[in-house]
Amino acid sequence: MKKNKIIYTIVAIVSIVLVAGLGSVFVNLGMQWFNGLTKPSQWIPNYVIPIVWSIIYVLFAITLSLWINHGKIPKDTLVLLIANGVFNILWCLVFFTLHLTFLGNVVIVINLLLGLALLFTIFKYNSFYGYLTMIYPIWLFIATTLNTALWILN
Repeated sequence: MKKNKIIYTIVAIVSIVLVAGLGSVFVNLGMQWFNGLTKPSQWIPNYVIPIVWSIIYVLFAITLSLWINHGKIPKDTLVLLIANGVFNILWCLVFFTLHLTFLGNVVIVINLLLGLALLFTIFKYNSFYGYLTMIYPIWLFIATTLNTALWILN
């Protein structure tokens, strides 16, 4: 039984690293384009964004590791985790690599809704894990607002 928990924990952490890595590849492909966009006057400094994402990924790795070691992640939570990972990668691809600001806005709004659904689902099972991951939909809300401003300005 302990061996399965170790394997599941490794799979969870590798999945998080894959989401972060693929997202970073797509972001880096579009950074020159992104740097040329007109940004709102109240823009977050570029160095803050990877710091916040790193915190989010670490908190999810901790949450999933704890959850796996103290029980089983419910199927509805797992489905929402996967959907959020897919939409995070999809947004990076659509917005940064393909330069589709409107479609990027649609994708990030869906991601925000999925992030909120994920948070509520996590809270349903464990409030401590919910508090650990609360930064994710908050950050998605901020990112959605900034994405919308970029779409309007450009």
